[in-house]
Amino acid sequence: MLSWAVFFLVIALIAAVLGFGGVAAISVEFAKIIFWIFIVLFAISLIYGLITGRRPPAV
Repeated sequence: MLSWAVFFLVIALIAAVLGFGGVAAISVEFAKIIFWIFIVLFAISLIYGLITGRRPPAV
């Protein structure tokens, strides 16, 4: 689950770079929305992973 948290953090950071870096105006608004969605998903995944302490199954 913590790997998902890191994944969501990376996606949020990419959205922030694209959205806050001066791309077209509509892209900025879209990136801001995506940024906050993935920050929330990151926080939920991190908290869930820390509380349960479960690891994903080995592949």
